[in-house]
Amino acid sequence: MKVVLATLNAKYIHTSLALRYLKAYAKDEFEVEIAEYTIKDPSMGVAADLYSKNPDVIGFSCYIWNIEETIVIVDMLRKVLPDVKIMLGGPEVSYDTEYWMNRLTSVDFIVMGEGEETFRDLLRQIAGERKYHFVFGMAYRGKDGQVVINPPRPKLELNAIPSPYRFDEDLIPMRNRVVYFETSRGCPFSCQFCLSSIEVGVRYFDIEWVKGEIKYLIDNGAKLIKFVDRTFNIKRDYAMEVFQFLIDNHNGCVFQFEITADIMRPEVLDFLAEKAPPGIFRFEIGVQSTNDPTNLAVQRRQNFAKLTRTVVKVKESGKIDQHLDLIAGLPHEDYDTFRKTFNDVFALRPEELQLGFLKMLRGTGLRIDAAKYGYVYSDRAPYEMLGNDLMPFGDIVRIKRVEDVLEKFWNAHRMDRTMEYLIREAYPSPFDFFQAFGDYWEARGWSRIGHQLEDLFSRLWAFLRDDARPELDRDVALGLLKIDYYLQHKYKPRKLWWEDNRMEKKDWTSGLKYAAAKLGMDERELQKKGTLDRLPFDYGAWVEEGRVDRSRPSVLVFLYSGEESGPQLLALPQPDGLAAGLISE
Repeated sequence: MKVVLATLNAKYIHTSLALRYLKAYAKDEFEVEIAEYTIKDPSMGVAADLYSKNPDVIGFSCYIWNIEETIVIVDMLRKVLPDVKIMLGGPEVSYDTEYWMNRLTSVDFIVMGEGEETFRDLLRQIAGERKYHFVFGMAYRGKDGQVVINPPRPKLELNAIPSPYRFDEDLIPMRNRVVYFETSRGCPFSCQFCLSSIEVGVRYFDIEWVKGEIKYLIDNGAKLIKFVDRTFNIKRDYAMEVFQFLIDNHNGCVFQFEITADIMRPEVLDFLAEKAPPGIFRFEIGVQSTNDPTNLAVQRRQNFAKLTRTVVKVKESGKIDQHLDLIAGLPHEDYDTFRKTFNDVFALRPEELQLGFLKMLRGTGLRIDAAKYGYVYSDRAPYEMLGNDLMPFGDIVRIKRVEDVLEKFWNAHRMDRTMEYLIREAYPSPFDFFQAFGDYWEARGWSRIGHQLEDLFSRLWAFLRDDARPELDRDVALGLLKIDYYLQHKYKPRKLWWEDNRMEKKDWTSGLKYAAAKLGMDERELQKKGTLDRLPFDYGAWVEEGRVDRSRPSVLVFLYSGEESGPQLLALPQPDGLAAGLISE
């Protein structure tokens, strides 16, 4: 019996942990082939590839990001492979299962919830007596076509699950793709917007097994391992032992965890600050909202003061990048209270701030209580909210503009100096800057066209040039934008986005001689490896004190070596008699 397990990943670099678990659990009895695609792949191409495998059984792993694309492929396959058995599984179809069976007439079976054992037992029945009523944890079609939903299956003993990664065909791909890993299943919390709240309790894999699996992945070239545990740090001793093991054995691999920051103990933070090598750990922290009535409504227990302590201490260590999440559209949060939430969290200066919008997921308490808060939302996945009694659609649209420019101009870290100046000194709050810029960006149609690096700088400068607010010092903004632009290049940039204001040759020559003498370099070597520019204020005073001193302009020297770290920046006091303007030839 030819069995193929397929899914549409969000991106090519992603891998499906679910499919590998299913294959591993059934491998002693059935030969299972994994076929991974992306949601960007043409449906016809995916269907054609699966058809060419001549399967007897095809299973699809379904999530909110791929269900609609998967349905198109399933319907095609049913027409060209009328006898193939088609099954679906995954969180998107594990709830409202009868709805899915009635809607998707091309589907024969749906595996609900934890699927390893159910999948294997279902294959046994397909290959054997076809007594599907014996297989707990799934839905099927009876003899007269009616939908039959079997009782749920008890939770698996995790230590009975084989390794999902001991397949030869995975050895090369894992070096260039994200590898997903879990040390536990379940979540201790009850957040009503999250599917994890439905599963009661947390179960752990044996820690020695976990260490062995991670060591195998590292030894075989994994570069990025993302732990999918809902709350990695809930069991402190277990987490500490894993952290220590990764510190001892990382070999350059990077590890990302979802943590609950307000329960992070001080001794754990001290341990990480002292022992963690820089850059090997990343933390994802779901803040979602700082509005107390909102957190109470969604049954989310969160101490923002303790969360702040954790984020600040981790940031001060300089060892670990942090990704903080917000959700717009939660109950009891209007535009103004969300603005406060955004500013509260942005004040922590996370390396990334993810601004998402509430998804009304099937099976969650918030979807069940949608009418209570006046929610309207999309009927098709990902079920994004379109408004509620406090946040109408117009406010959602405005906040989406904030999300757009936040991603391009803060999370991408292309112009950190300029951003810090603007949000700290030129605008009432970070949210107000991103909202004003986002509105400007949308009004000019830039959200619907592509952009190069130069475009991002020139468009921000166009916005700042047109903004009449008195707090904005355009000389400072332009100077910092130029510095950020130079520092984005590994090699001396050939193209500059600002208006040409080059100096006359004699001024250029004197500037070059001055900088070369100050640096003890040969003039020709400096001209070859570097570029110079002028700043109308003292850059050293700006960096050290945040003070604009126009009495001491600076000559900036950027020395390029081709390294990933970018050029070296040196600031020199401008000599008397050197004309203003650009000093690069």
